[in-house]
Amino acid sequence: MNINWRKSSYTGGGNDDACVELAESADAVWVRDSKNPDGDRLEFRQELFAELLTRVKRGELDL
Repeated sequence: MNINWRKSSYTGGGNDDACVELAESADAVWVRDSKNPDGDRLEFRQELFAELLTRVKRGELDL
């Protein structure tokens, strides 16, 4: 499967090497570290990733 990665517009602070990249399909979202594109990736089901983003925006996961 050909995955098209895109960088988050909210990471990096001007440093292109410090970004999170995302890719998605109809049923999954993948997340990887742009500094290590051949490294490990996180895979989420679409609905679980949407729930994660909702909780992050609410501040529910702040340390």
